[in-house]
Amino acid sequence: QVHMVESGGGLVQAGGSLRLSCAASGRAFSSYDMGWFRQAPGKEREFVAAITWNGFNTYYADSVKGRFTISRDNAKNMVYLQMNSLKPEDTAVYYCAASETGWALYQVRSWGQGTQVTVSS
Repeated sequence: QVHMVESGGGLVQAGGSLRLSCAASGRAFSSYDMGWFRQAPGKEREFVAAITWNGFNTYYADSVKGRFTISRDNAKNMVYLQMNSLKPEDTAVYYCAASETGWALYQVRSWGQGTQVTVSS
C-alpha cells in the first residue's frame, strides 16, 4: 500500500501556472503507476494525467494535453503535476492516485486527500 499527500494547490489567475506535488510513503512506490485526477463541484472525478512506474510513458486527458506535464522522482517518492496556461474550467480538487492495473476509478489502489486549485477569470 502507498500513502500520498498532495500540496501546491491555491488560487491563480487564468493563464497562470501551478505545480502540484504528491509525496508518497511506502517501499512499493516505485512499482506503482501514478496519476492525477480532479473533481469539480457537482461533477464526477475525472482522469487528468498518469505516468508509468519507470517514468517512460505519460498519458493525458485531452482537456489538459499540451498544458499539463506529469513527472516523478522515484528516489524521492514524489510525483508532480506542472500546470500551465490554466483556465477557469481547471478549477477542482486535485487528487494523487496510485494504480497497478489502469485508470478507471475502480482500478485506483490509493488516493491522496486532495488539494484545491482555483483559477479566476
